[in-house]
Amino acid sequence: MTARRRPSIARRVLTMLVTVPLMAAVAVVNRPIVSLAADRYHEFTINRDSYKQKFGHWSLLRVPADFRVNAIHAAMLRTGKVLIIAGSGNNRDDFEAGTFRTVLWDPRTDEFTEVPTPTDLFCAGHTFLPDGNLLVAGGTKSYEVLEADITHAAGVMKIKNESPDFGARTFAKGTRFVAGNGRVYASRADVTVPAATKMTHGAHTMVHAGEAEVWVDAVDSGDAPIVREPAQYAIEGLTGNDKRNLYGIAEKITREKQEYGGDKTTYEFDPVAERYVRTGDMTEHRWYPTLATMPDGDVLAVSGLDEFGRMLPGVNERYQVDKKKWVPAPELKRVFPTYPALFLTEDEKLFFSGSNAGYGSDSEGRTPGLWDVAKNTFRTVPGLEDAAMTETSASVMLPPAQKQKVMILGGGAVGDSPVSTARTAIADLSEKQPRYRTGPDLPAPARYLNTVVLPDDTVFTSGGSSGYRGGPYRGRNRSDLLTAHFYDPAREEFREAAAPSVGRNYHAEALLLPDGRVVTMGSDPIYDSTGKNPGTFEQRIEIYSPPYLFQGDRPAIDGGPRAIERGRKAQFATPDGSRIRAARLVRPSAVTHGTDVDQRSVEVGVRRTPGGVSIAVPDSPGLVPAGWYMLFVVDGKGVPSKARWVRIV
Repeated sequence: MTARRRPSIARRVLTMLVTVPLMAAVAVVNRPIVSLAADRYHEFTINRDSYKQKFGHWSLLRVPADFRVNAIHAAMLRTGKVLIIAGSGNNRDDFEAGTFRTVLWDPRTDEFTEVPTPTDLFCAGHTFLPDGNLLVAGGTKSYEVLEADITHAAGVMKIKNESPDFGARTFAKGTRFVAGNGRVYASRADVTVPAATKMTHGAHTMVHAGEAEVWVDAVDSGDAPIVREPAQYAIEGLTGNDKRNLYGIAEKITREKQEYGGDKTTYEFDPVAERYVRTGDMTEHRWYPTLATMPDGDVLAVSGLDEFGRMLPGVNERYQVDKKKWVPAPELKRVFPTYPALFLTEDEKLFFSGSNAGYGSDSEGRTPGLWDVAKNTFRTVPGLEDAAMTETSASVMLPPAQKQKVMILGGGAVGDSPVSTARTAIADLSEKQPRYRTGPDLPAPARYLNTVVLPDDTVFTSGGSSGYRGGPYRGRNRSDLLTAHFYDPAREEFREAAAPSVGRNYHAEALLLPDGRVVTMGSDPIYDSTGKNPGTFEQRIEIYSPPYLFQGDRPAIDGGPRAIERGRKAQFATPDGSRIRAARLVRPSAVTHGTDVDQRSVEVGVRRTPGGVSIAVPDSPGLVPAGWYMLFVVDGKGVPSKARWVRIV
């Protein structure tokens, strides 16, 4: 046999020059086939029983076109339905048209219904009341106006009334205020100025002027009407004593950006009637406030932007549940950034974890600590690593609540910074001198992370992004994290869960359903996938089924009382008494902007009885605030039942 001659170097080079482009062309032509094959294999993998048993499973909810809204707020109602509040949905056109939306979704039937929404509840605060109603307070009175869009100088005019003798005075929208140089400014709204008050100090009587504030705009466009120093203004048309006693004062009138303005209207959403019921106005306008349950059952409203877009300087107020009335709380003056995460503790304090969402000083009010609302004292909880990166972080009271441990996860620097952290930290509030200690890092730096407490004593985390609102991060155009994990508080470690298909960042929510699933919705990315064009609000809803739903038959409970007193026991029927090892009362979520101070899982004593189980509810109101809870029983493999709704009184 004749040996085959080795090709020359020139021929080998020529062959390579021909072959490589051909192989590249074949790869390009077949890329869709390869991609399709990979997608099919992925679908096959995630739908295998063995995969679901270990990682769980995601599915997209079919939402009829008429009910696709920009989900800004979500709450799990005691009727088993989910309240999804959009308000104007961060859409200026809808705001100006007065188009405010709320929808109800029933997870048992996947039916949707529309709820009439009376005012713009976009970026309001909310929390559940003892009777199961959802208190919703504040929202949007005005949208922001960017500097580039401001043609007329504007500012806040404080109108003074120095006369105690002629009562309050009302000035209509369009009232004109005249500066010393003749420049004219007109009011945007009607405003009523109270009369002055007389106060006697010994032999002297003093008059304290009444005052009210209103936005004014320069009548003339351009920069000429800009005023940067405090000045007094005459009210056009007044004469005599009125001209002397009534006048305006403005700190500045400029063409600077105008922030969102807060509203002061409040409602209780009735889950049975499925409608908003008007309650009294707040004492302050609030946008981005937190509503926190207090030890006595009343509700505290803290922080927020006022009607002129200014941070409220530690002015907080109380909702008297029995009277359905808001009253000032000057004894509880404390500054927080907007949407601060406040958790009611077993010893009846409020713990500020440090988590917040968006506005406020870059230093004042951001330090974590325990707030004793009975004495208005605040004790710092030190030790937090990356302490400057708590904005848009997540916080959760770890299960069970008896452990009194609060975890903070991720977060970013103040404002629209692209910097974020993978840090987690845990504070044990049962210690005499609690402090944060560092927990395991997240798989990636994350802000806007969703956290949901599950009945098997784990915490499910999903979504988030590394960059601001899913935007650029370390060279990538988009930074959404298509990942999910479980945090196990007992082992202090994360483990992987099935990955979602929809990215979630700013304006996204997640909550636990009574059947043990988790629903995720919303997301408001700043850019599209190219990183160049404005983003589009995410209206798809995705549902996660944890691994415990793929472990075979679930335990069940039935019968039993609808209401249980704290410190008392109650009997529930079940055919699975021999396999039940634990019971949990899970307070339903009311979540927005990553802030969910309602959710908690309380361990309840459980004992086998003939034909059922007996549960024992702890007697601490700080541990178990009055209200409706989802009662789960859990078997020895960590598989929970479907929940039964019970009211703790």
